[in-house]
Amino acid sequence: MPSLSESLLDVVPVLPVVVLERLSDAVPVARALVAGGLPAIELTLRTPVALDAIRAIADEVPEILVGAGTVVTPGQAKEAADAGAGFLVSPGCTPTLLGAMADTGLPFLPGTATASEALAVLEAGYASMKFFPAEASGGVDYLRSVASPLPTARFCPTGGITAASAPAYLALPNVGCVGGSWLTPAAVLDSGDWPRVEALARAAASLRG
Repeated sequence: MPSLSESLLDVVPVLPVVVLERLSDAVPVARALVAGGLPAIELTLRTPVALDAIRAIADEVPEILVGAGTVVTPGQAKEAADAGAGFLVSPGCTPTLLGAMADTGLPFLPGTATASEALAVLEAGYASMKFFPAEASGGVDYLRSVASPLPTARFCPTGGITAASAPAYLALPNVGCVGGSWLTPAAVLDSGDWPRVEALARAAASLRG
């Protein structure tokens, strides 16, 4: 499993954000991402199979860092940790949710969309956070604007980012990685085209600002 000695934001340039409808896809998609050079995956808790998918990947693909995304309740944070998640990601954050994610002992990226929300996360003692929804909330221009007044905040922008726009985000000093759903399109997952996932992952792994 990749090291988290520095920060979750430094593991991969693009964190694959994956929605799985079938449990049988979990291990193949994880293996395809690893083969493409992206040893991390954020599985969103948006489908009934998500927790079982996290468990399967944690058990069968130890070379990938598997995390849970779309964590919106304290209960989900605990369930994801119990399933074997190595990190947590939330689309937004409240003091209760922040505390619950911290209580798991796992690295996590609390979601922020405004300077005030980022300040609240910084006040709680956490410098790494998600910026969501990135494109709808100001994108590259917003993150460039907050870099000076919030110099210790580092972000993983997610939401509406593409292979074409990712390099502009990655060039920013306050961005460690971006979250990307373009690596695992629904049609590609439906058809089980794992070589295509591997190719998309390989292209994303080479992205640098």
